[in-house]
Order: sequence, then C-alpha cells, then structure tokens
Amino acid sequence: MKDLKSNIIFELVSASVVFFLILGCQKESPPIPAKFSLVIPNGLDSLLVQIPEDNPMTAEKIALGKALFFDERLSLDATVSCAFCHNPLQGFADGREVALGIYGLEGTRNTPTLVNRLFSRDQNWDGRAKSLEEQILEHIQNPYEMRNTFENLVNTLKAVEHYRKAFQIVFGTEVTVEGIAKAIASFERTLLSGSAPFDQFITGESGAISKSAERGFVLFKSKRVNCIACHSGQNFTDEKYQNNGAGMDKQEPDWGRFVYTKNDTDKGKFKTPTLRDVTRTAPFMHDGSVRTLKDVVAFYNEGGIPNKYLSKHVKPLHLTEQEKTDLVEFLKTLTGRNALFFTEQFSSSN
Repeated sequence: MKDLKSNIIFELVSASVVFFLILGCQKESPPIPAKFSLVIPNGLDSLLVQIPEDNPMTAEKIALGKALFFDERLSLDATVSCAFCHNPLQGFADGREVALGIYGLEGTRNTPTLVNRLFSRDQNWDGRAKSLEEQILEHIQNPYEMRNTFENLVNTLKAVEHYRKAFQIVFGTEVTVEGIAKAIASFERTLLSGSAPFDQFITGESGAISKSAERGFVLFKSKRVNCIACHSGQNFTDEKYQNNGAGMDKQEPDWGRFVYTKNDTDKGKFKTPTLRDVTRTAPFMHDGSVRTLKDVVAFYNEGGIPNKYLSKHVKPLHLTEQEKTDLVEFLKTLTGRNALFFTEQFSSSN
C-alpha cells in the first residue's frame, strides 16, 4: 500500500506542477512534459481500460482537464461546472434525486457517478454518448445543464491567458471545442476507485470484511439472488441495459434507452450502474427514487416494479431480514480509495 500511495502521489503531484507551469508561473519557456503512467488501484484490471487512440492521456492534458472540470465558465452564465453535478465529496455524483443545472433547472434523471468511467465506452443512463468526449460536449449544450454554445465557450476561454497558453502546450492549437472535451475526458479517466475491503478479501485477507458481508457476497453471486447477472466483473456492471421497473409506475414513465434506439425491447431500460463506491452515491436508480442501500435491497426483494418490459433477471427474492442485512453489508465493502481524493488527503497530512 505504501508503494501505491507513493506512485499515485507522484503522478498527481507531477500533474499539479504542470498545471502551475501552465498558469504562467514560469513564463520563459514551455514546461517540460511530466512523466505520466496510469496507476490502477487493486481490484481493477489495466487490460480493460478504454482510452481512445486519438486522445492519449498525458499529465499536461489531465491538469488542463482538471482546471476545466472545476471551471464554472463552461456554462452560459458562469454558475455551473462539471463538478457542480459530479461533486468529489459525493462520489462524483451530487446526492440529489435528479440533476440541477443552470438557473436551478431540474433535469429528469439522477446524476451517475464518474468513478471508473475509464472502463466504459458508452455513457449516460441510456448509452447515447459513445465516449466521455461526446458526453461532455452534449452536457455543455444541454439547455437544462450548462446551456452554452460552442462558439461562446471558446471565446470565453480564449479571453483567459492561462487557457490560451495551456492549449498551445497540450494541443499546439488555440482553444478548441475538441480540445476542451479531450482534456476533461482525460481528467475524468483518472477518477478511479479500487483497493476496497472487498478487493483485500477476494485476494486472501479473510478478515478484511465482516462475516455478514461474506454471507452477503455468497448471496450476491448465488443463483437464487443472482445480482451478479448484471452487476458483474471488476466494476460490478456489465455495461448493458435492463428494465428493473424503476419509474415504470408513473403516468408518463421515462422510456430510457428506447428514446435513443426506438427499439420497443429497450423500453424502460437503463444502464447497469457500477456498484463501486455505492455508499457515496445515494439516491439510487435513474430517477433517484430509492434513497438508501437498504431500500435498494427491499426494492429488488419485491421484484422491482412489474411492467410489460421487466427484465427476466428481476423477480421476488423472498429474503429474510438477516439476508437483507448481509447484502447491504457486502455492498458497503465496495467503497474504495478514490485515487484523487485519497492522494490529496494523504499529501495534506504528510
């Protein structure tokens, strides 16, 4: 663990140094590119990363993306940043039922976490964005989120000296919409969470989780409960789409993936969310209608909300109270060390 801390700290400190150089702390010459290698926490597989060939990750680009991620000037009235909805203090979600955007306008869906998006191509609850880069540009223009235009955004950032310098250093160009998306996406791909108690347990540390959580894991992967049918793999998501009934009892339900594909079989389907850091990202479901992990287990125990398009994997489970508790205790073991947070806290205390 000490080596992991040191590696992560080196990478993020390198990026921070470049960031300050970009801001003009040294004006005589461009900064020397900082070494960057992606550090993958325990429990995650570096062979499964999804990094576009046309957007390789560099320390300079990540530092620029981090600055843009927290910059409210991305929105039309300079009040909403990416971090407004993807708050680091709330698991890179926002704790609200549905997202809020410019002028306090409410969206229609819950804000999903950005944690471990490095392992995913399609984005959003309905998968309509085919990359983080595409998703970022969509949200900048969304009338309920940032409500900006690309022309206005570029002109706004061009007026800021350190952004003009940064884009020349990172991309060799003026400020561009494409560069904005690539930089922010590169930063977002560093938001990794692993090295959770479960990861320690699964690699042989039997005391890393409680006996209740151990029983919960057995239930989780059992044929009877079968959570693993959808929440599978290292990131506890198959990155596919299911109708679990959430919101389908409303007079005008959100049809989810169907809105994008127009395929009837996709009605009410939403992407299976990661369970990594799930204790930090309440409320749950695409509409934020389920408040706690205990409520999530109760929801699935009842078989979701019946509807014509309900997934074959969702059915009444007939769990005992102890089994419900055990499942919740297991889910808690998936909260790990987020690289960005963990490093900043560690660095400030040493």
